[in-house]
Amino acid sequence: MANTFRLINNAVMPSSSGTPDTLYTVPSSKTTVVLGLMLCNVNTSQVTASVTVTDNESTDIVSHLLKDVPIPAGSSIEVMAGNKLVLETTDIIKVDCSVADKISATMSIMEIDV
Repeated sequence: MANTFRLINNAVMPSSSGTPDTLYTVPSSKTTVVLGLMLCNVNTSQVTASVTVTDNESTDIVSHLLKDVPIPAGSSIEVMAGNKLVLETTDIIKVDCSVADKISATMSIMEIDV
């Protein structure tokens, strides 16, 4: 099994407030370990952000990693804070924000062939 480290990023998201954008979907035949996730507020005022995980193996269960967390203007938040998250094939990480196109997201992952 090969392990591949990757950087996943999105300069500005979501495209519409209240409609989470997909940051990452685990490809087929892969397991992914999320090593870190940073969100940066690129707006000139405070926004709130949410991050969800969709577990497609368990009937599309959606859980929150963050829910409406305030991020001051020009500031960042580390979502994972030293923890790891294991995702299986087709699981999805989504990001939402109270203002469209005002969150910059950067995620470090390791993909494992299964």
